[in-house]
Amino acid sequence: MNALLRSVNVGSALPVDYADTGATGIDKRPVAGPVEVAEPAAGSGLTGDAICDGRHHGGPDQAVYAYAWEDLTGWSGELGRDLVPGVFGENLTTEGLDVNGALIGERWRVGERLLLEVSAPRIPCRTFAEWLGERGWVRRFTERALPGAYLRVIEPGAVRPGDPVTVVHRPAHGLDVATTFRALTARPELLHLLLDVPQLPEKAREKARRRAGGVRA
Repeated sequence: MNALLRSVNVGSALPVDYADTGATGIDKRPVAGPVEVAEPAAGSGLTGDAICDGRHHGGPDQAVYAYAWEDLTGWSGELGRDLVPGVFGENLTTEGLDVNGALIGERWRVGERLLLEVSAPRIPCRTFAEWLGERGWVRRFTERALPGAYLRVIEPGAVRPGDPVTVVHRPAHGLDVATTFRALTARPELLHLLLDVPQLPEKAREKARRRAGGVRA
């Protein structure tokens, strides 16, 4: 099966009492498109998509968030509830693409013009847990290590559901999204793998450097 976009999702600001900013943009809903996607100085890369916590979300290294439909379907079975595209706060729900096996720095051509680059895994937070309403969600999500991927915009373009997704470049270092996630969350012995990968955001590499300094070989 060829990879494609099952859904393109954008969200408005939703007032909540559990977010530090008093609102969240995690409630993404499918849209028919086309939706323009460009590199943002801050906020989301998708036109019309709200980012309420600019300190932890959005910007060039987190312009777009992608999650695989196959993983979302797996979670539906585990949680005993239907999870629809966008419910994890993802902008792009992919189908036929191993998002967690994607390499940091891997590039995807989406539709005719949009070119995206995998930058980092999503790290779960309190807002995500409260939004889903699942007990122990941060721990459970961390243990499963299916975080989905943040992407930066290399070439802007419009996207819509059904657009093909083609992997056009894979770097030689071999560091994938799932391994990066494990290193940053529960497997400090893997942190050294992150130190020399320039496509990883500097903030994540600096965190890895600090934590790796306290890890015994």
